[in-house]
Order: sequence, then structure tokens, then C-alpha cells
Amino acid sequence: MPISPLPDDAPTGVLVLADGTVFKGRGIGAVGDAVGEVCFNTSMTGYQEILTDPSYAGQIITFTFPHVGNVGTTPEDIETVTPAARGLILRADITQPSNWRSTQHLDAWLKSHNLIGLAGVDTRRLTRRIRDLGAPNGVVAHAPDGKFDLDALTAKAAGWPGLEGMDLAKDVSCTQTYGWTEAAWTIGGGYATQDTPRFHVVALDFGAKRNILRCLAAAGCKVTVVPATATVDEVMSHKPDGVFLSNGPGDPAATGAYAVPTIRGLLDTGLPLFGICLGHQMLSLALGGRTEKMPRGHRGANHPVKDLATGRVEITSQNHGFVVVPESLPPDVEVTHVSLFDGTNEGIRLKGKPVFSVQYHPEASPGPQDSHYLFDRFVGLMDGKPLP
Repeated sequence: MPISPLPDDAPTGVLVLADGTVFKGRGIGAVGDAVGEVCFNTSMTGYQEILTDPSYAGQIITFTFPHVGNVGTTPEDIETVTPAARGLILRADITQPSNWRSTQHLDAWLKSHNLIGLAGVDTRRLTRRIRDLGAPNGVVAHAPDGKFDLDALTAKAAGWPGLEGMDLAKDVSCTQTYGWTEAAWTIGGGYATQDTPRFHVVALDFGAKRNILRCLAAAGCKVTVVPATATVDEVMSHKPDGVFLSNGPGDPAATGAYAVPTIRGLLDTGLPLFGICLGHQMLSLALGGRTEKMPRGHRGANHPVKDLATGRVEITSQNHGFVVVPESLPPDVEVTHVSLFDGTNEGIRLKGKPVFSVQYHPEASPGPQDSHYLFDRFVGLMDGKPLP
């Protein structure tokens, strides 16, 4: 669609970075301002799933694909009830919805969740800035009267502490234990219900996406979700056949202050363990490795990952700003997957034990389904099969 001229003289929205750089545009969604780390996502679909992914807590998302809004929004596609992202940046104005599943225009949905956005921005320029200089802190602001205190917004961006050292899992985790039975969605049938499970999985919720829980249910599991701060005794009181470590936001080392001791205790039980994203990082910490912040992170649905055992290349969905340092892992931990973009770690397994994890998102929400087999692999471990 054609891009309207950038309103240099009377912007209703701005993005102000910590170094004073200002991007002007049109405000969308809620009115006000929000501070966070500015990142970019290269996915061409799934903007509602991305905006409701708890792993985006503390972040302002720049969408590199220009046509955002064309499928509207629907309650069926959310990954959590309350979005944790701080805001969004778009190239074009929100596209009018044109999809039979849409129940609400994206702008109205943003307002209902108090999400602030900015349209009309040169997102290629902003993405290059992030790529070359790293993800900056910034403030996205929307004021219909066009009045902005740029000095105050710059100071707010500069004063925000950033994601390194920040434990955000506690902000997005559930506060009490609950059961999950919703399984995969089908056209005409909606979401199925898992009422004949073979195994019982306890999921530690560091910011779990709903579609991960659906994939576990679809693979034949009864799922019990427990808070991020759950102890070994609390997990084991549910008599699980396996334990899942979920995705989530923030610095894994900060969340690991309370989660790593629990994970180490669970490793001692001999139960099958499967981790995704933040769960992968904290499992690595529990095994003796370390993590570090990436300059720009991996966020998109087109990331090639190589399985070192088979040589197979999977196209994966990713969302992470921290990474496991493979050289820090002990000898009994094997690296199983690597990124073909930059060679960073994408998966590990514990030799001789039913324990493995991946950095990427095999639930594909949004993204390709190349990695759905990992849920079957986890079920196979609970069925007594060894890791391949």
C-alpha cells in the first residue's frame, strides 16, 4: 500500500532513543509513552502472536514487514491474556483487516491493551541502526496534539536500566498453579481438548506461550503449569512424568537466581527435561554454562538452524536477546544445534540423560513447523526411548 508522507511538521507520535535520535511519525494505539529496548522482528505473519508473546516483556518491537493489520485480531491467536511488550513501530499505517477470523481492528485492539505504537517510520533505517550499533533503549510516545517534551523523553530512555541483569519472568509468570488441556487448532473445529493424555508434564512458567502448552497437549500430555518460583518439592508433588522449562523474557542469569537451584534439583530426579528459549538458557546455567547478551538478538520466523547429529537444516521461529556460550559448557553437555546466521548455540543435550533443550521456538506461533518433532521427542523420553 502507498506510504503517506512523514508528518515532519506535526507528528502525533515519536520514537526517542537514549542518544537523542528522534523518529517522527503517526501515533497509533493508546495515548501516552512507554520505555523499553527497541528491537526488530522480521516475521511476515503473526503480529498478534508476537505482541502477546511474554518473551517480549520490556521491548518495543519494530516490524520490518510493512503490511501489519491485514488479518485484524482475534482472541484465538493470543499467546497470553495481557501483552508484555511495551509498544510497536510500523512502516505503514495499520492495514484494514481482510480475514474471516478477524473480530477487531488492530488499532482498537492496541488501545484495549494500552499498547502504544508509531507508524510512518523508516523502519529500514531503524533496523540498520539496531543491526550496526545494537538494540538501544528508547521511548515510544503518542500525543494527538503533537506536543512532546523531547528532552524529557530522551532522559527517560537514557535512564532506563536495560534488560541485562533484569528478571522479568516474575512479572509474566502465573501466580498460581493451573491445568491446561487445550490442544491444536483446526479450521472449523477450533481448539481441541486433550482428554486422554498418556503422560503428565509439569511446566515451569517463565513466560510460557499458549501454543507451546497446546503442542504439549496435542502430543498426548496432561499439562500442569506452575509459577516460575516453584520449588523442587512443589513440582514433584504433582508426580510428573516429565518437566518442561518454558520460554520467557529478561536476563537468564537474573531469573536463574531462584530457578537454577530448582532445575538442578529436578536434574537429580532423573525425570525427562525439555527446555525452550529462556528454559534452554537456564538449563545451561544449571549444568554449569553461562549466558551473555547479544548485540541485536534473534527475532523472526526465518532463522536457519542446523541439527549437528543429522545435518538437517530447520527453518525456525526465534525470539531471544541472550545466548548460551558453548565454550562454557562442561564436557558432559553436547551442543546439538547451531544457527546458520551467526554460529550461535541453538540446542544442547545432557549425555546419557533424558535432558535436552533448544534456543528457538518449535511451537511455530508464528513461524514454520519444521521443529514440531521436538515435542514428540520429549514424549518419547517419557516413554522410555533414548535421545537420538
